[in-house]
Amino acid sequence: MKVFTTIPQHDLRLVPAAARAIEAAGYDGLMTMENAHEPFLPLAVAATATERVELITGIAIAFARSPMVVANAGWDLQAAAPGRVVIGLGSQIRAHNERRFSVPWSAPAPRMREYVLALRAIWDCWQGKGPLDFRGEHYSFTLMTPNFVPEPLSGPPPALTIAAVGPAMLRVAGEVCDGVRLHPFCTRAYLDQVVQPQLAEGWRRSGRARAQFEISGGGFLATGVDDAAVARMVEWVRYRVAFYASTPAYWPVLACHGLEDLGARLNRMTKAGQWDRIAAEVSDDVVALFAAIGRHDQLEKAIEARFAGVSDAVFASVATAVPADLSPDLVQDLRRIPAAFTGFAR
Repeated sequence: MKVFTTIPQHDLRLVPAAARAIEAAGYDGLMTMENAHEPFLPLAVAATATERVELITGIAIAFARSPMVVANAGWDLQAAAPGRVVIGLGSQIRAHNERRFSVPWSAPAPRMREYVLALRAIWDCWQGKGPLDFRGEHYSFTLMTPNFVPEPLSGPPPALTIAAVGPAMLRVAGEVCDGVRLHPFCTRAYLDQVVQPQLAEGWRRSGRARAQFEISGGGFLATGVDDAAVARMVEWVRYRVAFYASTPAYWPVLACHGLEDLGARLNRMTKAGQWDRIAAEVSDDVVALFAAIGRHDQLEKAIEARFAGVSDAVFASVATAVPADLSPDLVQDLRRIPAAFTGFAR
């Protein structure tokens, strides 16, 4: 099993030392996110400071960027860190697309499918596989003069993964992507009852092999060196569960456990501005559905019980403000947990 973690994004000057420390600790990859900061810039800095770790956008907002912009960013990162770049894309919810990014909204799953195919068409053109001639419902790319073709890569373009929660996006991931980035707001029941069957349908449509498709994430880790540290992380997770549960887009996960009423209640509270009260609505039993919980000396068994057999990678940190504190020995113990993924198809 792979182990990923986050790097600082609020100050690019902190990235080189952080990235080197992550690599030295034995992590498989480092991630950036698109919350308060841009996700590609820190990876460019990390590419020049590391030699081994994967560089992952986990995730970048897709529809706010033209596929051409992402194609260029991914290509340049891969040139600096050959074979180490994994682009994770996400659709975000309607309100953020329309009101934060000023992007028109449409059904996200078919649009994301087209977005991924457009990216691959651009990269195929740059690899000399033919002229650029992609025509879709949302995107059209038909002009690529020699002056705008970047220098060749020494290997393949970056791997492409997407964030998925609902069945339609999971099927898109299985059909056209190299992997799926599961949200931490996920339970084992949802992994078994929804995620695996929908991905399998996508694999069936495309003839993709499971061993070449990476399933990453699918829950939180609430861990620390002692019980007090674990308790603090449980409270952090409790708030995050409440935050995500208040958003209707994530309610299919709650439905697996008959918790739709909790989501509706939290939604009403957030609309009323009661953000400081939402965590109290989430019981310990509900927190346990969403996280592998335990001290560092208990973590390997907790992760095996919570993720093994489905996820190929876990996120030791899912927020740059809460960095992971796993020891190199523990990272190596977790990496020995069996996983189905063997490598991206190239």
